[in-house]
Amino acid sequence: MTLLLLADLCMLAAGLYYGMKFVRHQHNLLLGIEWLVIGLSGTNVLFLAATGAVHSSFSYHLMVFFDAFSRSFGMTLIIVLGMLAVTHRYRPSWVVEVGAVAAAVAVGLNRALDVRPVELGWAIFYLVMNLAVALFMSAVAVRLWRIGERRHAIWVFVATTLGAFVAVIYDFVHIPGDDAEHTLFYILAMSVWALMLVTYYHGYHVLAMSRRSTAAPPAPVASRR
Repeated sequence: MTLLLLADLCMLAAGLYYGMKFVRHQHNLLLGIEWLVIGLSGTNVLFLAATGAVHSSFSYHLMVFFDAFSRSFGMTLIIVLGMLAVTHRYRPSWVVEVGAVAAAVAVGLNRALDVRPVELGWAIFYLVMNLAVALFMSAVAVRLWRIGERRHAIWVFVATTLGAFVAVIYDFVHIPGDDAEHTLFYILAMSVWALMLVTYYHGYHVLAMSRRSTAAPPAPVASRR
């Protein structure tokens, strides 16, 4: 339980801290929303741990909502749309942004109203979405490598690979020795998600800085007399 709480604290701190940095410093509302959602999800997990994981409680339904929000279109479509600002100089229109968030909210509400174990169809959908974004983020790691930011590239690639591993085992593999609440799995998952939140922000920041430096006009050369 101690390890679970530590992993959760790391995840919620990364989500809230870097979510605000995305909004205030990077002016990327999409990524800020997703990071803050994960931070709030981690906060809710703390409350659940303190009050007991009663499946009929509002807090438990809220946990299911946040989980479905991120696994469906949050840590997938929203991440891709947000990252395109520094990979392809593309900023989606407000209609696209609202549509992406609304889709994630719709899935979250659908799952929150039915907290039974995830059906095979939903499990496959989550897996496909997460593996697709893993390919995209691997391409982001390659971009970082090409501009000479090899340390950031390695960290983004490691976080992406671990995130894909978590996505693969989430609904399909039971860790030997794990309990009914999947405590061991969530220790692993929340630690990996915390790593993803941190490395993805710094990868974004480095690419944004690189974009600004290449877009800046060359300084005038002083004439010699």
